[in-house]
Amino acid sequence: MKSQRKIRYRTAAGVLALSSALVLSACGSDDNSDSGDDNANGNGNSESSAPAGGDIQCAGSGELLASGSSAQDNAIQQWVADYQAACPDVTVNYKPVGSGAGIEEFLSGQTAFAGSDSALEPAEVEKSMEVCTDGKGINLPMVGGPVAVAYHVEGVDELVLDAETMANVFSGEITNWNDDAIAKLNPDAELPDLKIQPVHRSDESGTTDNFTAYLNTVTPDAWPHEADKKWPIEGGQAASGSAGVSSQVKQTDGAISYMEISHAEANDLTTVLLDTGAAEPVAATVENASTAIGVGERVGEAPDMALELDYATKEDGAYPITLVTYEIACDTGNKPESLDAMKSFLSYTASEAGQQSVIDVGYAPLPADMAAEVAKTVNSLS
Repeated sequence: MKSQRKIRYRTAAGVLALSSALVLSACGSDDNSDSGDDNANGNGNSESSAPAGGDIQCAGSGELLASGSSAQDNAIQQWVADYQAACPDVTVNYKPVGSGAGIEEFLSGQTAFAGSDSALEPAEVEKSMEVCTDGKGINLPMVGGPVAVAYHVEGVDELVLDAETMANVFSGEITNWNDDAIAKLNPDAELPDLKIQPVHRSDESGTTDNFTAYLNTVTPDAWPHEADKKWPIEGGQAASGSAGVSSQVKQTDGAISYMEISHAEANDLTTVLLDTGAAEPVAATVENASTAIGVGERVGEAPDMALELDYATKEDGAYPITLVTYEIACDTGNKPESLDAMKSFLSYTASEAGQQSVIDVGYAPLPADMAAEVAKTVNSLS
């Protein structure tokens, strides 16, 4: 899956400001559907009143099945609510079973598309040729977000960790919250004599893949395990999905885990400030994730749009443990019974209205040029 070119999506901070002034490319689905106006909103009109304030081109009917990333589930549910309000003839059914399980279901022909927090592996691309007639699976980045490291330690309202200390916490090398390494990074904190309870994902997860990729890239001596969707260390506490690990942290004093930011916020969990070597420790916020995505590079060869993020960045305001969630579909050979509905739905999610609609639930929109190219690629699916 190595590309002959790398495209860097650099975006000025003003363009990525998460406010009503956010400007994304005008890539609404009215420009990205070849289904014709007859299906625009079920009554022959070419426009519909989308709740998110943008045009949604309806197409197809029946049930659109998809599954995968639990990290993007809150975004998907927002998109589904917006889309189905405008397009009642389509029922979008997305199961947040985890990236690994979602890819497996897509590769076995059970779903129209999969959601994943990491791009397809070469072996998965090869297997996709069995279900994509005369084509293969491709990665369509759709939204981003920080992988927050959330913790539950009574009386500690702010915590700074660096990559090495974090790796030692999750590997079990550091076992107590008042360890000298943590205390050095937090001289003003009253750290308790309390056992650390690391929690990891029990299912195969793109969130795990991104988190372990960060640790292995930045501090390979402390974390020699290569990036993987499956947690590489046996034992310890585990839970399924981002909702599962966030719930476990909330109810366990001394716990710490990694999760998509909206799940941390939903459980009122405090998140770690990351010492990246920048001027100030960086918070896990949507704005800081957008900064990190903006300096990423495209490594997929068209029409594939797999990205490579710079986990080792020291750029001010860039939160490097950031994932990009992909929707994975066939470039050609998609299921004919769901193709129109899939293109209609994904055109909306890549549109200006779709990207803005998920900001309030904790997701970082794509840079404008990237979103425009995603929309163009969705339009080309067949």
